[in-house]
Amino acid sequence: MRDAVRPFGLLSDAEIDHVEVFVPDRAAAAAWYARVLGLEPVQAWAHWATPRGPLMMSAAGGRSMVALFERLPCTERRAEHHHLAFRVSGPDFISFVRFGPAGPVYDQMGHALDGLIPMDHGGAFSVYFCDPWGNRCEVTTYDAKYVALHGNSEWVTKS
Repeated sequence: MRDAVRPFGLLSDAEIDHVEVFVPDRAAAAAWYARVLGLEPVQAWAHWATPRGPLMMSAAGGRSMVALFERLPCTERRAEHHHLAFRVSGPDFISFVRFGPAGPVYDQMGHALDGLIPMDHGGAFSVYFCDPWGNRCEVTTYDAKYVALHGNSEWVTKS
């Protein structure tokens, strides 16, 4: 007898577990990700944080994680991920844009940004920036109606 075919594919119930991020100084990166994005080390996986292993960080109790590896940053490697994307509520998105993260963020050229400019993707809003090691980050919300109603129309650009 054949196994039942899942209607939406093998990964229909899957979630993102983690994204690997390569940085030259894991302690400094952990402090930046904690300060700017509110990520904390996941104690259940603390034993993995060896010289070659990852420091697992999360703001979702470990449901989705960033794995910090101490290696060459992505600007010095050939194969790299495109960016990290974090989903937040509409009110949290507006707060993040208005008040900014609690630490410096950068553009792709490594210049410190004075502010974040939301992009209207039609159904979602996002802001983009880089960490100090060139890893690109996105904070996004699918609560577009809330942002459109409560956000500042002067800081929104269409993508």
